[in-house]
Amino acid sequence: MFRFVSKCFRDCLAERRHRRTRLVTKDGRCNIEYGNIKYSNHFALLADFWTTFVEIRWRFVLFLFIAAFTLSWFLFGLLWYWIARTNGDLAWQNPPSNHTPCVDNVVGLTTAFLYSIETQTTIGYGGRALTHLCPGAVSLLVIQSLIGAIINCFMCGVILSKISLPTQNPDDGSQIYGKLLRTTNTPDGETIIMDQVNIEFMVDAGKDNLFFVCPLTLYHVIDKSSPFFDMAVDTLHKQEFELVVFLDGTAESTSSSCQVRTSFIPQEIMWGYNFLPIISRSKEGRYRVDFSNFSKVVPVATAHCAYCFHNIKGHHHHSRDGHDNKGFEVIEIQDPPSVTKM
Repeated sequence: MFRFVSKCFRDCLAERRHRRTRLVTKDGRCNIEYGNIKYSNHFALLADFWTTFVEIRWRFVLFLFIAAFTLSWFLFGLLWYWIARTNGDLAWQNPPSNHTPCVDNVVGLTTAFLYSIETQTTIGYGGRALTHLCPGAVSLLVIQSLIGAIINCFMCGVILSKISLPTQNPDDGSQIYGKLLRTTNTPDGETIIMDQVNIEFMVDAGKDNLFFVCPLTLYHVIDKSSPFFDMAVDTLHKQEFELVVFLDGTAESTSSSCQVRTSFIPQEIMWGYNFLPIISRSKEGRYRVDFSNFSKVVPVATAHCAYCFHNIKGHHHHSRDGHDNKGFEVIEIQDPPSVTKM
């Protein structure tokens, strides 16, 4: 009996381990974790809080739904209790018989909590009602009604958005491309201040329908049709141009189109360097992205120019010193995990 239970337990662990080695599970979730992100806390997820709320699991949505209403009722209940206490309406304060309370029948914390619920949900049983003698209570009634309406709209919007999410997204239409902006002179002597030249970018899987489950390295092939073909390592920083990179796609969680763009000038382009690998695999079978190496580069043997690469053998430019990209913050890893690099 013990051996049978032990065998079933080992089989279960083996099946679970095999299941966790998948990059994408059957239900479409990604088996990947992110480490050493430059943000010092998790509040960065609130920068785009709407997408964060829509993408989290249903159990957390229901918890936030219950917590948002319950906490708002309780906090406003405390405020109504404070108003009643300030006005001497509570039972233990022994108000005189001719005393006019701010809120009828609010004589303790429980009745203040019940009045808060009735106010925010507009139930109005009729047992408790606001009088006109307390301006502060009137202001609190207006504030709670407005905040309650905002909470209702937000939580209903989140739930409706999650219900209407598509179960599959076969074509997200992600595309990345670039524009090279520079001043050129035509053969007729005309000066074009902002001449735009298309720059094609691609990854190993192609340039369309990018799979952004983890960071990707995009590259541009410098061939004879590329505007960078006539540039060299010693003349690149003397050029005057701006490379604008665009990413068009559709957010899977909201099905809304979006565009992200950035730009690079010649002084920000590093010739003859590659990015360090940042994707590894843990012993538990999860894919891990180490953001401490996100902007790290290493020197590689590179041709002095594209023309040299195609026509002159052995003409390379190589540096022994690595450089950090100053546009990103490098984070030290205190305790690096034991992983196997891919």
